[in-house]
Amino acid sequence: MKFLLAFDFDHTIIDENSDTWIVKCAPEKKLPNGLRNSYRPGHWTEYMGRVFVYLGDNGVKEDVMKRTMTTIPFTAGMVDLLGFIGENKELFDCIIVSDSNTVFIDWILKAADFHKVFDEVFTNPAAFSSTGYLTVQDFHSHRCAKCPKNLCKREVLKEFLDKQLEQGVSYTQVVYIGDGGNDLCPVMFLKKGDIAMPRQGYTLEKKISQLAQNLSPVECSVLVWSSAIDIMSYLKLLIKE
Repeated sequence: MKFLLAFDFDHTIIDENSDTWIVKCAPEKKLPNGLRNSYRPGHWTEYMGRVFVYLGDNGVKEDVMKRTMTTIPFTAGMVDLLGFIGENKELFDCIIVSDSNTVFIDWILKAADFHKVFDEVFTNPAAFSSTGYLTVQDFHSHRCAKCPKNLCKREVLKEFLDKQLEQGVSYTQVVYIGDGGNDLCPVMFLKKGDIAMPRQGYTLEKKISQLAQNLSPVECSVLVWSSAIDIMSYLKLLIKE
């Protein structure tokens, strides 16, 4: 008996968007209008690349960024949930599939000592250049028309499950925990015995409800959460069965 927990990161594990939080490092804690208006839908990673150049040009150093990022609050109950998962790792494999980046997620998880809870983190690769600028790249390229060009979370989840199966690991249930529009694609990949856990009042919950209203509901079960304690209660029931 083994369960896979797949988490989104922004607005799911942390109660903010890590990419917009970094703007606190900018002069006057805001971006120039030209830069802010340069975002094109589906091209978030390229936009963040420009934001990081702006921060670098303004002399914002790695240690300042790190200090800022590690002040992001976790979502209500998340510290307890991750602690609980950490104590029951023999039952839970745990991955993050996120449109943030490796540097931010690494900083935040390590600062709170949660990096050992997660077996793998799938996100946009980032690194500091020799000149001290943060650079970010697309996680992969894919053919899914529904997802932003740098990341299809369904593809990541499918590849992970296939790879695990090749190594003889199959899961009793996949639990997908997220909040955003880009979490719908992997949720639609889930099977009948799996469960989607959308955050209450966020885009994913609304999109799942819309599908049900259009009489094409998702195949998996759906359980809405507002605090991570709701997720923990469900997991406690799971492992009792």
